[in-house]
Amino acid sequence: MFKSSVFQASAYRLSVSLVAGVLALWAGSANAETLRLAHASSSKSLIQEAVVMFADKVAEESKNDLTVQIFPDGQLGDEGPIADGVGSGSIDIGLGGVADAIDPKLNVVTLPFLFSDAKAAHAFLDGPVGKKVFNTGADNGFKMLGALDSGFRQFATVSKSIETPEDMKGLKLRTPPNPVILATIEQLGALPQSLPFGEVYTSLQSHVVDGVEPEIRDFADQKWYESAKFLSVSNYIWTPNYWFMNKERFDALSPENQAGVLKAVDETTIWYRGKLDEVYAKVLENLKSKGVTVTTVDTAPFRAMVDPVYTKFGAEWGDELVTSVRRAAAGK
Repeated sequence: MFKSSVFQASAYRLSVSLVAGVLALWAGSANAETLRLAHASSSKSLIQEAVVMFADKVAEESKNDLTVQIFPDGQLGDEGPIADGVGSGSIDIGLGGVADAIDPKLNVVTLPFLFSDAKAAHAFLDGPVGKKVFNTGADNGFKMLGALDSGFRQFATVSKSIETPEDMKGLKLRTPPNPVILATIEQLGALPQSLPFGEVYTSLQSHVVDGVEPEIRDFADQKWYESAKFLSVSNYIWTPNYWFMNKERFDALSPENQAGVLKAVDETTIWYRGKLDEVYAKVLENLKSKGVTVTTVDTAPFRAMVDPVYTKFGAEWGDELVTSVRRAAAGK
């Protein structure tokens, strides 16, 4: 009888303890702040894997005080509207390649043939000039968190491989609304067509455009290869997936949670960069298996044509900025 009473008392205390623990967890969850994060990449993309990791790390660092709610696939709009939404505060965190709403000078990192490879791009971003460039935007209501590679952009067409600048003449190529990309495509002799990301598939299918200048993961994820069977690897422009937060929202977080968000960004960025080579190799092999003709371009004739693009944006953003970025990107 005594043993039974002891057992019942112990069970009762354990039960009360478990209930209290569950209630504490529920209360912590109920009181957690929610950060809405939006991007236009596929829910099956490496970007999505990265932001899921980021969300988990933010929860861990904040001891579940912060919850990140993720909206992939352009659910809250294309890249431009996402940036506008973060600026207005309707979205807390955004990722995308369109930077005009933040600061047009951020597009300096997308100048043609600026980086020799991804390592050079990362070294620039982590260096003093890169950090100075990415500190812009605060006056416009944005806290720059960093950048995940959107990657090098290539040429893909419906009817032929692009191997020389001559092959580009008169082609209607879809581009994002990035002023540097638009100017570069025009300088190379093609006709840039700024169409929303979500309209590219049908535009290729119906021949509204002759091709695209995609990053190859988007090219594969969005199945643009079903119409554009010719991929020319040129690495003509490197683009970041700018990672940014509404500055007021960031400033309103506790110092501990601010530090936790930034730590989660850093750890996610390191992981993401480490996955790129493996992912690109798999994507290229998959594209070839789908019947895509992959050509490696001799870029020298293309490089020889793009100095006017540097002159144009040097006049717009300041020669000092463009020159300093160009030198730092070359490791000088």
